[in-house]
Amino acid sequence: KKSIFAVMNYLLPQKNVLPMHSSANIGEDGTTALFFGLSGTGKTTLSADEGRMLIGDDEHGWSENGLFNFEGGCYAKCIDLKKESEPLIWNAIKHGALVENVKVLADGTLDFADKSITENTRAAYPLEYIEKAVLSGIGGHPKTIIFLTADAWGVLPPIAKLSHRASIYHFLSGYTSKLAGTERGVITPTATFSAYFGAPFMPLKPNVYANLLKYYLDKHKSTVYLVNTGWVGGAYGVGKRISIKDTRAIVRAALSGNITENFRKDLIFNFSVPVEVPGVKSEIMNPRDQWGDKNEYDKKAHELASLFIQNFTKFKNIPKEIVNSGPTL
Repeated sequence: KKSIFAVMNYLLPQKNVLPMHSSANIGEDGTTALFFGLSGTGKTTLSADEGRMLIGDDEHGWSENGLFNFEGGCYAKCIDLKKESEPLIWNAIKHGALVENVKVLADGTLDFADKSITENTRAAYPLEYIEKAVLSGIGGHPKTIIFLTADAWGVLPPIAKLSHRASIYHFLSGYTSKLAGTERGVITPTATFSAYFGAPFMPLKPNVYANLLKYYLDKHKSTVYLVNTGWVGGAYGVGKRISIKDTRAIVRAALSGNITENFRKDLIFNFSVPVEVPGVKSEIMNPRDQWGDKNEYDKKAHELASLFIQNFTKFKNIPKEIVNSGPTL
């Protein structure tokens, strides 16, 4: 799968097509959304929404004609899978699905909570197993784009709005925390940066993919958000992970255009943060307020911002206005 993805990522830009490590879906109003993200950030889970039609969960292209799916199926993480929180994925795991690293109980049912083999338990199934799927694999130009990150430092807000310049910055940065179950040997989360949210599979120079994204963003006026599915109230081990319920409410508000126009400026990370989101407790919108020790939050936020800045120095010939749209110290 990833070998073919790498080949597509080499060939398609030559046809002015942006290949993307992303999921995509369509709302009842016909608008399309893209979800970029590394493993463990919620790309598959959040795009499988009961109120939307799934185009695909992992690999897509963006051309002059819109979005199209590279795959004919899905490959979902299923550790701690519950019908209540992920009904579409739960119902898709039926006869004909391939399940790996999941223990089978004596009565033949699957124990999705068992991680004795690995936390990286998976289920692969054809796209048509998803109750609401776009079997043609195509969609229009995305109205909304979500960059997903699982911040184990606990300093990023649950959602931030990005300018198109900042979108290029975060697309090139591809920040998240490596979580247990995403790579062998990872037990505690560590900060990682993977350009385009899939650097190992992107063989061309960074400017090729960045310029294509900028071209399509500017042409189709897509709105871009950075959504944190990681920790609040402290770093990993102290705080807690944002609930899937809150994250779904945040994403749905973003996709429906219900994000308030009341924003605050994050002076460290240099993006705009909604003060409130419908259906979500307003206190979680400012991560600093959730920390018992505000000085410790400031320290951690500066440390993470420094990692962003240090990582970005590897990119050459990037316009100054894009560099300046990232974190500042």
